[in-house]
This record gives sequence, structure tokens and C-alpha cells, in this order.
Amino acid sequence: MVNLFAPDFTQHPPRSPRVRLGGFVHLPRLLDKARAHAAGQLGDYVWNCPLDQRWTAFTGIDADALLAEVKLGRSDTEMLAWVMANMKPARQPWEIEAWSRWLSTLAAGNVARHTMFAESLSAIAPHREDMVTYFDRLDLDDYASYGGKA
Repeated sequence: MVNLFAPDFTQHPPRSPRVRLGGFVHLPRLLDKARAHAAGQLGDYVWNCPLDQRWTAFTGIDADALLAEVKLGRSDTEMLAWVMANMKPARQPWEIEAWSRWLSTLAAGNVARHTMFAESLSAIAPHREDMVTYFDRLDLDDYASYGGKA
């Protein structure tokens, strides 16, 4: 049985970055990673990775503060209320929607990122030509890492 308050990422991946909470893409995945990190079950995933840092930069919420709240055993609904109360600056729903659309379509921008993206895809699925965004790559990597055929 999966324990959602202490997920074990050696057994299953976090939620897709496409899943939304309160309009935010990546927030459910970030909460999954925080819970797994707190439980010492992060596996090969990285807490406060560059994608996580994009979310914390947009919300103005410190990753350590978010982690401390997660460690209190708060649900997704409680965490969303905490996020909304602690965002700096406060964001309007249209800002969250625009940012979420931007992040969900984010692709490699510079040569170094293109190289990393291409190397990652060549290791996971060298024949796939439909992988364009970071979310595409993360979903594919999650799937392939747990036995799926890319």
C-alpha cells in the first residue's frame, strides 16, 4: 500500500509535474518530493532541483519553510492554504495560470540545457521525436524508470 504522507520513490514516482493544485503545475510533485525527502525515501530524485527552484522563485516561498510545513503532516489542501497565505508577493489566479502555462511548455533554452536534454532523451528513448518540454522528459523518465517501455 502506498503511503501518500511518506512516499517511497524507490517503489513509485512522484505525481506528474502537469498535475495542478490551486492552479499551480508542479506543486503536487513538489509536495510528493518534500514528503519523500522528509521520510528519507527520495530515491534518485533531487529535493529542491532547478524545477523546484522555479516554483519557489515564483511564489517567494523558501524551500526549507515549505519542507518544514510538510513535515507537520499537512494534506495537499492544507499545504495549498499555507502556500496562498505565504506567497510573496501574493499572486492573482491569472498570474498563477499564466506562470503554469509557461512552465508546462518550458523547453531547453541554451546550448548547455539542450545538450543535457538530448543526452537524457538518448538514454531513455533515443527514437522518440515527440519530446519537447521538460515536463515531457520528466513524465517519460518517470515512466521508464519504473519499468515502462519508452
